Amino acid sequence: MRAKWLAIWHQPVVAFIGWTLFYFVILMALVYLYGYSGLNSSTFIYNEF
Repeated sequence: MRAKWLAIWHQPVVAFIGWTLFYFVILMALVYLYGYSGLNSSTFIYNEF
């Protein structure tokens, strides 16, 4: 069974789609986490001067 999955994974089209989805999920997770970072909600330090 493992050999069958490896044979499917080593096909160029399947590998390309798999890696593209993998990096897309990582990118979306980073965008999601950036939205919760609170960078826009805090005051900038030099606004006080």
